[in-house]
Amino acid sequence: MRAIWKGAVSFGLVSVPVKLYSATESHDVSFRQVHAKDGGRIKYQRVCSIDGEEVPYADIAKGFETEDGEMVVLTDDDLAELPTSSSREISVEKFVPREQIDPLLFEKSYYLEPESSGAKPYALLRQALVDADRMAVVTVAIRNRTTTAVLRVRDDVIVMQTMMWPDEIRKPDFNIETGEVKDAEVKMAQMLVETLAGDFDPDEFEDDYAEAVQAVVKAKIEGGEIQRTPTSTKTGGEVVDLLAALQRSVDAAKTSRGEAPAEEKKPAAKKSSSSKKSAAKKAPAKKAASKKSAASKKTAKKSTTKKTAARKAS
Repeated sequence: MRAIWKGAVSFGLVSVPVKLYSATESHDVSFRQVHAKDGGRIKYQRVCSIDGEEVPYADIAKGFETEDGEMVVLTDDDLAELPTSSSREISVEKFVPREQIDPLLFEKSYYLEPESSGAKPYALLRQALVDADRMAVVTVAIRNRTTTAVLRVRDDVIVMQTMMWPDEIRKPDFNIETGEVKDAEVKMAQMLVETLAGDFDPDEFEDDYAEAVQAVVKAKIEGGEIQRTPTSTKTGGEVVDLLAALQRSVDAAKTSRGEAPAEEKKPAAKKSSSSKKSAAKKAPAKKAASKKSAASKKTAKKSTTKKTAARKAS
């Protein structure tokens, strides 16, 4: 993992230098919009909705749309006056009971790793959180914006989870009318809960959608259903996507069986094409030779006719 932020956790007079790592990553399947005919990626232009003209990046500004649809354009000077923070401090505001914070508030999770000089105070903070069975509410500046977060312990590592602001949590605007609930129905529901009771193990669940997509892609690659585009070849420094990785696997399998990979078959096609061209070039030469032979035969026939006529005259 690569650290995305460096700073320090401060509580009271204690400061713990730490590194910040993203604790999660998305494995969701993503698709690209392409031209069905040739597989080319679809490009989008930055077009103004009023004059219909394409707008260069230099002319693009930030705008705030009001409730009645009016647009307020903000300049660089306006944005420079907004409150920002470049602080590298995770400041502990208070320690609160775990059950007081609704998980709905949690947004993104990060691992905190101590610097070598902060290992001992890191361990002290970790143990204090575990013994008190509390979470630390903190304020931290990420990407120049201050936000609230909590610190908690997971597998001997302190985790920081940023939180949404209270006004970002939507309230349900519907009512649930259940009617009369009978005691027998409640007991039956409780029996069902007990029947399905167990411990949570995330490894018991699989992303069957992603696996199904990979199976379909692999089958199409093995069946030769691939659109070759200029972006098919990746450079060494780029992250290789699923399709490219599977293609290399197919090529490796063909090589192990003594078959030429798809990339090696292209020169052969070009060779046959060039041989056709060379054959086409040789064809006129044959015709020229046949014409020359016919002309020589005609000349010989004329000379023979002249000789015969001379003998008769004599």
